[in-house]
Amino acid sequence: MKNTSYIRVGTCYYKSVNVPTISGNFNKIIVPWKIETLRTDHGKDFIGNINKYDGFTCIPSHQNFKQELYGFYNTYSPLPYNPKEGKVDFSLRLVKHIFGNQLELGLDYLQLLYSKPTQVLPILCLVSKERVTGKTTFLKWLKTIFDNNFTYVINDDFSSQFNSDWTNKLLICIDEVLFNKEELTERIKYLSTTNFNKIEAKGKDKREAEFFGKFILCSNNEDNFIKIDSDETRFWVLKIPSLKNEETHFLDHLETEIPAFLNYLQNRQLSTRHKTRMWFSTEEIKTDALENLMQNNRSRVEKELASMILSAMETFDVDEIDLCPLDALQVLNRTRVKTDLTQLRQILKKDWKLTNQDNSLTYKKMIIWQDGGLGLTDSIGRYFTVGKSFLSKNFGEALQNKA
Repeated sequence: MKNTSYIRVGTCYYKSVNVPTISGNFNKIIVPWKIETLRTDHGKDFIGNINKYDGFTCIPSHQNFKQELYGFYNTYSPLPYNPKEGKVDFSLRLVKHIFGNQLELGLDYLQLLYSKPTQVLPILCLVSKERVTGKTTFLKWLKTIFDNNFTYVINDDFSSQFNSDWTNKLLICIDEVLFNKEELTERIKYLSTTNFNKIEAKGKDKREAEFFGKFILCSNNEDNFIKIDSDETRFWVLKIPSLKNEETHFLDHLETEIPAFLNYLQNRQLSTRHKTRMWFSTEEIKTDALENLMQNNRSRVEKELASMILSAMETFDVDEIDLCPLDALQVLNRTRVKTDLTQLRQILKKDWKLTNQDNSLTYKKMIIWQDGGLGLTDSIGRYFTVGKSFLSKNFGEALQNKA
């Protein structure tokens, strides 16, 4: 009879142990075990009854999980709950609170996590300046559902070169996230869509492995917890409202409903179709919170230029202002904002996606007087036209915060 507490993978022995947790549950892990200890504890004949595998693999599956695949030991963890009919009232209340008017999309997201764990999904961002919002309850609930396949990391963990503790997880949650470096943003964007990643552990060689992790970012900073540009399509940002009434045992009710909720997801019809590599289309996951984040990620030069143009529009009661990069440079130099013509051309053409005139034409040039007042004067040039609606849409919230 084979012993399932111990395994041999390659030439090394391991023991499967259940680590007790504060909540009263257990986390199953495998730890290295010396062959001499096995002989001492169980005798030499015992070793022949240990299951043997050629190596480790990690294949995620919730509805058809297999511990052994073609002679390899699967390190992905089976879920601790099985689907069972029952009520899901508390579960749906929580999902409704987190996803708001995007409830069906939220249920699709959770259903895809359960039924298609290798499907690429958006980076889910839960933000709120307020306290007692239910974000922590939502994460604890997901941790209970997906167990060892869910992990928490901090900013330093994510920026570290060593990633073996989280790179084979289904859900990777970064709490109180603050990515103020572009390379961190680029890294999480790359990982959110790739299917391979380099795994590196201390004292071991780096190796390539399949990657299927989904990221959940949480922050109390709604405006600039991460640096993204105006064309970003990988982030699903949700502003979570505060709870009207805090229920002490709400998480206990959620845990009781997990088998029923898995059954609900298993039998539910998806409300969306597979439209992009991240399943959802850009329009489906676009939110006001995402718009706010993109606006506040604008550079100081962009914000100051937009502010000056809007001021000129209000002063002269117009809906459009024509300007050349040199006009913008002369105006901004008076405000002590450091910039140059190259940056201003990039802002107008690449960031604002404006097109200048093909030929030099007469236009009203925006200038700033010695006393700081704005004026318009006749000039000739290949000017860009900036509309008030464009500035209000792309800078409204950011300029209010600046004020």
